[in-house]
Amino acid sequence: MKPSTAAHKLGIYLPAAPEAFRENPVTRDEFNELSATPPEWLVELRKSGPHPRDEVARKLGISNSGLARSEVSDVMTTAEIQALLQKPPEWLVRERAIHFEVTEENARVKALHAYKRSLADKK
Repeated sequence: MKPSTAAHKLGIYLPAAPEAFRENPVTRDEFNELSATPPEWLVELRKSGPHPRDEVARKLGISNSGLARSEVSDVMTTAEIQALLQKPPEWLVRERAIHFEVTEENARVKALHAYKRSLADKK
């Protein structure tokens, strides 16, 4: 697989990975090995970053769209994320509230659909 695909699946920021990883395709066996027994560079990247947009948004408890709306960097280190969480700016508080509302609404709609399917199955 492409290095970008492997980086995405591993949850790491590709430009921060070693050159050998960035420039060579990753076989399924190599990927499985990286997942099962990550080398030191992978452990360190996952621990301290920099983290890609998906991971930054997840760690902040907001959506990728919320991160884009905030107009802050979508690549951050763990220290930068922790600093934002310690003293959340107004945009982060707002985006976390929006994300919570959307998550709750999605759960409500999913439960409603499941209920309607159960009624249809009884007929």
